[in-house]
Amino acid sequence: MVPRMADPHLAQRLALLADQICTIVVGKRSQVEDCLACLLAGGHLLIEDVPGVGKTTLAHALAVCLGLKFSRVQFTADLMPSDLVGVSVFERSREAFVFHPGPVFTQVLLADEINRAGPKTQSALLEAMEEQQVTVDNDTRALPRPFFVIATQNPNDQLGTYPLPESQLDRFLMCITLGYPDRLSERALLAGQNRRDEIERLASSGTLMSPQTLQQAQAAVLQVHVSEPLLDYLQALIAASRSGQWFVDGLSPRAGIAILRAARARALLAQRDYVAPDDIQAILPQTAAHRLVPVAQAGRGRVEQVRAMVAAVGLP
Repeated sequence: MVPRMADPHLAQRLALLADQICTIVVGKRSQVEDCLACLLAGGHLLIEDVPGVGKTTLAHALAVCLGLKFSRVQFTADLMPSDLVGVSVFERSREAFVFHPGPVFTQVLLADEINRAGPKTQSALLEAMEEQQVTVDNDTRALPRPFFVIATQNPNDQLGTYPLPESQLDRFLMCITLGYPDRLSERALLAGQNRRDEIERLASSGTLMSPQTLQQAQAAVLQVHVSEPLLDYLQALIAASRSGQWFVDGLSPRAGIAILRAARARALLAQRDYVAPDDIQAILPQTAAHRLVPVAQAGRGRVEQVRAMVAAVGLP
């Protein structure tokens, strides 16, 4: 069924956009679609994986394909909040303090290795991610629209990392991993051109979707229908997460809203104007696992525990 939207070709253009990104990030179709769903839902994305599997390439390719302004910040232990949001500098020629915006004033911000910066710098992103604005010297400045943060982090067992606080993890709509490529995809990477050259080629060939069209797609996500039985199913999953059987603490109301937004975005990518239970099940590990801590006796990881809970609750 074709979604009811102002532009009947929007879903097809989204599919072509995913195809284009997959020419750069090969063999990762599901992760590319998760990234697009996160963007369409108006959230932010956290990618947790070992170095060198394509996290930065995915972020750059997405920005180029959409014609969005892109900034990359390498998070290090000595990075200060002012390095991120900007600072006011006294200019003698004007005899006044002039604000110099930091790299956060962009449309796609890659916060690379975010867990290598200290907690103070990590928290500088909270207002930007939640309110799409920053406050410097008691002045509030709006960020460009759309504003999408893709943060990458290395596994916490690596040297020089700081665990992200729960309050910041909750600001990320999704958390995904890319993983190592399969054999055929890795052969294509080894035999193909440099990924940076491929991104430059895409930049010169033009974009499939303008920032204005992207904002229309984000508005279309809100029009995707959600039935009452589906809301009952989502509430049953949220209640199960709070039962104490699976997790120490359950999902918050904000998490439930985030899951529903991501499910609507996934339905739009599937060219449907309604959310199905499969949409909830497909995006629940990416949207819920990073917000939850399994009970000690579970013996499973977060994602596996979420899937076990979904299996136990069953379909409506």
